[in-house]
Order: sequence, then structure tokens, then C-alpha cells
Amino acid sequence: MSASILSMIAFSAFVFIFIAKCAVKVEQGSKVIIERFGKFHKISGPGLDFIVPLIDRVAHNVTTKDIILDVPAQEVITRDNVVITVNAVAYITIISPEKAIYGVENYSMAIRYLIQTALRSIIGDMDLDSALSSRDHIKAKLKSDISDDISDWGITLKTVDIQDIKPSPTMQAAMEEQSAAERARRATVTRAEGDKSAAILNAEGKLEAARREAEATILLADANRQAIEKITETTMKGSAVLPLYFLLGEKYIEAIKQTAHAPNSKVILLPADLQSAIKGLMGKAS
Repeated sequence: MSASILSMIAFSAFVFIFIAKCAVKVEQGSKVIIERFGKFHKISGPGLDFIVPLIDRVAHNVTTKDIILDVPAQEVITRDNVVITVNAVAYITIISPEKAIYGVENYSMAIRYLIQTALRSIIGDMDLDSALSSRDHIKAKLKSDISDDISDWGITLKTVDIQDIKPSPTMQAAMEEQSAAERARRATVTRAEGDKSAAILNAEGKLEAARREAEATILLADANRQAIEKITETTMKGSAVLPLYFLLGEKYIEAIKQTAHAPNSKVILLPADLQSAIKGLMGKAS
């Protein structure tokens, strides 16, 4: 093989390697930071770009897709001195890769620390009940507090969600005991109120029965009085003996009725002048 052919092959290999070193392929959803002599030079988007070998270099490959940051759980003390456990998840997008890379040492770790610090501050100003029931408020306040800070790094916070917020195991056990005690107290109060209402209704029923019985007695006495007056008016010279006999006879008949209706009654009532009556009957028969 001649020297010219070897030189051509070497030159072609050199050109191929040079072009390979110059060409930079950037994947969709990414951007690369190119440095020249160790200083930021430019940003290359998706597609094919060229750099100067030995002068330029691809320093960083940064994703432009949404990034999910899982914020580890941490214990936070509320305003009423209750320890609760909170964890969150944030969704961020890098708008300016050069700011995210050169503006902070580690943007993922920095954002996690910012969220944890903001959570401690926000929940520290709330009591336990508010913290457990105000996730939307915590989310909005958290996003407002850290959005301005991370914008200086060329990063946009799309949203941040509270994954879980719950009392510590010790506090949760105490809350369950308190809830059970409260349910027992309510049951006791309900039973007491029921007994009270039943006693009141029973007393009112007895009072009403006594009132009606008294009214009936008054009406009966008034009826007897009117009957005596009528009988007195019809007797000769207004004698008071006949009305007295009338009342005694009425009470006698009533007593007989009650005795007859009594269960297992074995009492037989006979007229006091039964012997005279029989003699009279026998005399008539003879």
C-alpha cells in the first residue's frame, strides 16, 4: 500500500473523529450547557449542534420535563405543642438551565430543604385541628412562600401537594382514647336525658290523672248535691231524712256492685230483713 493511500486514510479518520467531536446530539426533553474554557458559553436545545473540540465541552445535560421531588417526612410541632408528621411532593420545571446549574449547588436538595423549612413555619402557626383539616391552605401558603426563592434559580414550582399529615403515634393513641371517652360521655348524657324525660312524662301523666280524678270527684259530689236538692224539694215539708236514706241506699248499691265484680268473690249478701220477707211470703202462700 502506497504512502499516499495511508495518508488519505489517516486524514479521513482524523476528519471523522473531528466531526464526531464537534457534533452534539441533544435528545428531546433535554437541554445541554456548553462551556468554553470552563466558562458558560451557550445552551443547546434538542437536535444537532456543533462545538469546537478542545475549546468547548458539554458540561451539563438538564431535563426540561417536569421533575418530581419527594420531600421526606418530618416531625413538626403545632402551635398547641402537638407533634405531627408531614411529608410532601413538589413538581418543578427548569426554565433557565444555566441559573439552575450555576445559581445553586444542588437545586433538588435546596428545594427540599426550602419546603421542609416552610412547612415547619406554616404548621407552627396552626393548632392541631386546623393543621389536619386545612391541607389546601397549607398547600397555597407553601407554594407562595417558596415560588419567589426558586425563581431566582430559573425554576418554576408548578404545584406542591401534602401527601400525608398525621399526629405522631403517641399523640394518635391519646386522641383515640380521648375520642372513646367523649363517645362514652355522650352516651351517658343521652341515657340520663332519656331517663329524665321519661320521669317527667311519668310525673306529668300521674299529675294529669290525679287532676282528672279530682275533677270527677267534684262533678260526682256536685251531682249528688243537686240530686239531694231535688229530692228535698219533692219531699213533704223539706224533710232531710229521706235524702239521707237516698244517699245511703246509693252507696249500698255501689258497694254491692263492686263486690260482685271482684275476682274470686265468695261473699253472698242477703237483705237484713230476709226472715220477715220469708214469713210474709209464707203467709201469703197459706
